[in-house]
Amino acid sequence: MRQQEVADRLEIGDLLARYARAVDTGDWQRLDLVFTADAVIDYTAAGGIRGTRDEARAWLAEVLSQWPGRHHVIGTATIRFEGDEAVVAAPFTDTLAPSREMLAADATGLVRGGGWYRHRMVRTMYGWRSRELVEEQSWRTVQ
Repeated sequence: MRQQEVADRLEIGDLLARYARAVDTGDWQRLDLVFTADAVIDYTAAGGIRGTRDEARAWLAEVLSQWPGRHHVIGTATIRFEGDEAVVAAPFTDTLAPSREMLAADATGLVRGGGWYRHRMVRTMYGWRSRELVEEQSWRTVQ
């Protein structure tokens, strides 16, 4: 593996972590450091929208306000480079909780799930950014 590919893989891993951090903390402006301005984001597999970065940001802010306790874990991504683009598939699990306070393990209102984040990324003058995200929902449980 060449040095540039190693650096690209590390940067893409950091981008995936920035995405999870933005969603979990509600720092919706941080999504500008994840997606291109013209990105298409597709959450329809999870019952969400397909739209622009700004539409997805507004939708996430509205929907996820119901679950202030959020935690996403993104696993090791597979990355295929195509010049200055990359096709990325990253497994994830998430937990959404109705509170940030201590809850019993059998408390109602918890949502857990997992699947794959499928990105088409592009190298920009600011580093790697996602031009397209399609969330593939593999499983979901609700208590």
